[in-house]
Amino acid sequence: MRARSAKAIVGAITAIGLLLTASGCGSTAQSDGDTETKSDIHFYGSDGNMANSFGEALKDSPAVLAGMKGTTPLTPLSEDFKRRVRSIDASLTDFNYAGEAYDAVVVAALAAEAGKSVESASIAKQLIGVTTGENVCDTIAACLTAAKSGKDFKYRGISLRRSGFTDAGEPSSAMYGVLNFGRNNTIDEAKTEFVGAGDEKTENKTAPPPAAGGNKGGGKGPALKFGLLLPKTGALAFQGPPMFAAAKLAVKEINEAGGVLGQQVLVEEGDDGTNPDTAKATVERLISANVQVIIGAGASGVSKAVIPRVAQAGKVMISPSATSDELTKFDDKGLFFRTSPPDFLQAKAIADIIMRDGHTKVAIIARDDSYGSGLSEGVRSDLTAAGIKPPNMLVLKYEAKDTYDPKADATKLFTPIAGQIKSFGATAILLVGFDESALVIKALVAAGIKAPTA
Repeated sequence: MRARSAKAIVGAITAIGLLLTASGCGSTAQSDGDTETKSDIHFYGSDGNMANSFGEALKDSPAVLAGMKGTTPLTPLSEDFKRRVRSIDASLTDFNYAGEAYDAVVVAALAAEAGKSVESASIAKQLIGVTTGENVCDTIAACLTAAKSGKDFKYRGISLRRSGFTDAGEPSSAMYGVLNFGRNNTIDEAKTEFVGAGDEKTENKTAPPPAAGGNKGGGKGPALKFGLLLPKTGALAFQGPPMFAAAKLAVKEINEAGGVLGQQVLVEEGDDGTNPDTAKATVERLISANVQVIIGAGASGVSKAVIPRVAQAGKVMISPSATSDELTKFDDKGLFFRTSPPDFLQAKAIADIIMRDGHTKVAIIARDDSYGSGLSEGVRSDLTAAGIKPPNMLVLKYEAKDTYDPKADATKLFTPIAGQIKSFGATAILLVGFDESALVIKALVAAGIKAPTA
């Protein structure tokens, strides 16, 4: 839905920063004729809250999100892909991480076919290689055909378009959507821009090992089985539907193309609860169900909590949406991968937006967990590098919880934060959180901090 845009920004984030190019704007610096310091207050968000489903939590506050900007990993999605995803779940209002979830399933299936085995260890050895080969294939059918014949190929799908995985098993480059909320608290599609991020040169260059599996197809071996470990409940429940739908669509289309190694692919659903304990229980169930690949978890902190058990069981785990930088070097025994880009790329994109808007005094309100702490620190660092002095930045964190009480937590956590923000006098306020960001917004408005709606 939000993939349509009136214009596209083509950019690249490198180690020294983010370059954005837009119509009529040759650089990120302000022109000589536009050097005023911003006085209006503007809200900014990140991938945890920039979604139409987040706006639904603020139905009682019309236009409160108007003008709020933010980023999320997002590739321009074709109407055909959105139609296919909606054929799985007609109620979808967002497509956050749909492309990443679809690609997570596809690359695992291709790795199994390429390695001639559905064993998790074999899939892990082949998984990076199916994204970094020589010959491009951009459909499931074409890539499965190449894998079956032993040809060298690289999958270019929905989110994995520009380049393949790094040797850490994550995207070497990605696309971000720069999103804007309109007066009806929904994303204004006409204002969506796209930013290229990352460096294709960091793509893994090592060829995968030869196929070691003995299953040549024909349906005689075990079937490839996926376990979905994604949020149905908890603070990220509003982000779960597009990921579930896209993952199930990928399974459906793989089976329509003949399946993997002559067998129809199977899928088992599970809830990560946006909660380590819920996720751990679901992981045990999925392991008992003999899945070889787990798609999830949704949040970085939840992923970190379950990776040790998944690795101990020798299963492959691919997250479509866990973005914490900590996961790049996490001890995963070579079994954890992700189709979502790490947060240091998103941090640069957010910092660039804030700087382009001319702000010089910034407050960041973040969840105190792997996701919130990592992304907020990244943005703070990038804003410092861009010239904002430390006294002009304020970073406030609140307790990360599974659920928040609208009254008790507003009084205990968010009202005090709003008071500090008001006293500080920031003109740019970045919210790094999940659905509880609605409570933060309400506390800020109650304190007299409100972005202009015109």
